[in-house]
Amino acid sequence: MTLLDNTLAEYGASTAELTALASSDQKADEPGLQQLAAHLNLPIHFLPAEMLAGYHGRLSQTSAIAQRVTGSPSVAEASALALVEQLSDRPARLWITKRKSANATLAIARSDP
Repeated sequence: MTLLDNTLAEYGASTAELTALASSDQKADEPGLQQLAAHLNLPIHFLPAEMLAGYHGRLSQTSAIAQRVTGSPSVAEASALALVEQLSDRPARLWITKRKSANATLAIARSDP
């Protein structure tokens, strides 16, 4: 929660503005993600690597580790973009690019108005 809270505070935002969480389907068994979703009372969506790979050209950075582990060059940014577009049926943009701590990685996307 510290990474999320600190990052949102830096942008003058809070967790109350979040509508859902997303990650790679390869991470569906990670207890930390389930606990975060429950704590925030938000749905969490686990997306397939094939879907995430389609966002390669829109990422601020890629990761060889993510590619090796999940089959996608990005998890945080690609998941954020993919879910926003899926839920809003509108183009998405990265609002907060990938941030990382020792225990977590995040990115936040928004739909274009």
